[in-house]
Amino acid sequence: MEIRVRQSGAVMFWNEFRELLLAQNPSELITVAPQTEEWLDAHGADIVFEGPQATGGTVYQYSMRQGVEQDGQGRWFTKYVLGPIFIGETAVADEAEYKAMKDADRATIMRQQRNEKLKESDWTQIADSTADKPTWATYRQALRDITAQSGFPWTVTWPETP
Repeated sequence: MEIRVRQSGAVMFWNEFRELLLAQNPSELITVAPQTEEWLDAHGADIVFEGPQATGGTVYQYSMRQGVEQDGQGRWFTKYVLGPIFIGETAVADEAEYKAMKDADRATIMRQQRNEKLKESDWTQIADSTADKPTWATYRQALRDITAQSGFPWTVTWPETP
């Protein structure tokens, strides 16, 4: 459970809040479990509820926490936005570097999947195999060619296994 201290706006977990209260009033008896909303209210704090995750965006984005916000009923919720967020003079270069890194990671994953499919069909190419070698060779070449597909590495159309 997260708690927001009204006086400072600080957001912390129960144990941190408990330590803060004990530092302010060492004689107060505070249990190890969080108290009721009324108890927190009396101690100048509010519960921070989990807010909805950010959705949409691109393949490069993810839902990331960005503080807390109050709703129309006075309750506090975690706030999520699409990230990462790049700021400053190097924002454009940083974003390009980030996207290149994500593309490279995704390409590695797609190549690993391709290599696994090739390995699973290696048996078709041995001399005494009863497989239709030309059909399997075409399939295997299509696997090798996935890196030339438009949209690679984010959009891959896998060839149908013979």
